[in-house]
Amino acid sequence: MSDKLIIFDTTLRDGEQSPGASMTRDEKLRIARQLERLKVDVIEAGFAASSNGDFEAVQLIAQNIKDSTICSLSRANDRDISRAAEALKGANRARIHTFIATSPLHMEKKLRMSPDQVAEQAKQAVRFARNLVDDVEFSPEDGYRSDVDFLCRVLESVIAEGATTINVPDTVGYAIPELYGNFIKTLRERIPNSDKAVWSVHCHNDLGMAVANSLAGVKIGGARQVECTINGLGERAGNCSLEEVVMAIKTRRDYFGLDLGIDTRHILAASRMVSQTTGFVVQPNKAVVGANAFAHASGIHQDGVLKARDTYEIMRAEDVGWSANKIVLGKLSGRNAFKQRLQELGVQMESESDINAAFARFKELADRKSEIFDEDILALVSEENVQHGNEQYAFVSLSQHSETGERPQASVVFSVDGKEVRGSSDGNGPVDASLKAIESHVKSGAEMVLYSVNAISGSTESQGEVTVRLQNSGRVVNGVGADPDIVVASAKAYLSALNKLQSKADHVAAQG
Repeated sequence: MSDKLIIFDTTLRDGEQSPGASMTRDEKLRIARQLERLKVDVIEAGFAASSNGDFEAVQLIAQNIKDSTICSLSRANDRDISRAAEALKGANRARIHTFIATSPLHMEKKLRMSPDQVAEQAKQAVRFARNLVDDVEFSPEDGYRSDVDFLCRVLESVIAEGATTINVPDTVGYAIPELYGNFIKTLRERIPNSDKAVWSVHCHNDLGMAVANSLAGVKIGGARQVECTINGLGERAGNCSLEEVVMAIKTRRDYFGLDLGIDTRHILAASRMVSQTTGFVVQPNKAVVGANAFAHASGIHQDGVLKARDTYEIMRAEDVGWSANKIVLGKLSGRNAFKQRLQELGVQMESESDINAAFARFKELADRKSEIFDEDILALVSEENVQHGNEQYAFVSLSQHSETGERPQASVVFSVDGKEVRGSSDGNGPVDASLKAIESHVKSGAEMVLYSVNAISGSTESQGEVTVRLQNSGRVVNGVGADPDIVVASAKAYLSALNKLQSKADHVAAQG
């Protein structure tokens, strides 16, 4: 059995299924490039047959990413598989990932198909896909709740048809580590041709055990691929977290005895990029990438770490991308220092003009804020990337008046397709007044279902990062904005969400 563990990242596909986490094509490409720098083995770029937007994103990523295998999901039918193959044409290494449900519940209630029909469709799908690409992955959806005898029959037949990877998903997060690991082991032992394919695990986090189940599938079951997402992003309670499973394998090599191709120094940059793109904030106590992951408040802990680091730290913060020196730049810093810090943070700009634009924003921020943290740099680069998308709405300026006993007033200037407009309103507070001022002109009719504020760094001078989630006609989007003025950050986040709503509406209209 191989001693290399394959890391299959599905942030751009399964992660995007989180309500409000949808990404634009350009945002997906930026994240794919960061995943390539992280040296992820396989990037599941999307579900090409699901929409024109997803097809274009998979196609764009396939054409631009050269070091990772690019994968597209497809249902077990000829149309989906053909669409996936078409989107993957430009890839150096392409994989089609086809699936069909195999649990009694899913076959009866969802598919309304008999087991024999499902088995035949699975076999035919893999045969068809194998004629289009050399690398085919098959997943029995809700595999963990499937009948073992039936699952063995299906998996044996798809391996015989040429499936190179067999993935056994715990689709609803029902598994327990020991039981799941033994489930994978049983399948591998009972299927005669199991050695002809790489075995993979894909676990959801509904009971908080996605990482534990995945590691059990590796250690007990012998799986050699883990499907995961940055920050554990995913629908419902999320997926197996890439950073956690990678650092578990790396830190406890004495137990797992496996090698990884991942460059862990780019983990933090990937986490920040995904968080700021989707608006899904990473909680401070999140393992590996949370703000407190390497912080020590207890006097006993602090004393121990100062005397010998490994008394309380099992990983080095620098190994996952944290900087030992949090304050890095100020208003007197030059362009070269700024460019060097971007490289140290794992941020790659598209061109010199992009670096110049980001540097101009940095200088503007430095005039307003004496200490510039890594988090500030990542936030302004993320905002610069968003503004390069030729969005319909863009923030220009804001004025607001608020005093005790008086109803706050706000006036917001923003551009619509390049033309400046002004909206004014009162509200329950300055943020409420500002967002109502925008809505008074836009008249989107969207419902706000989430408003969240997060301090980017730890002082009153910190930039505030605001997430706004809007819902309209069944579409749910997140917008993110950052600024030292929390009211301005809120207006930026609202406009960002409106841009995404408009983008989704345009896609729907185009497909209609």
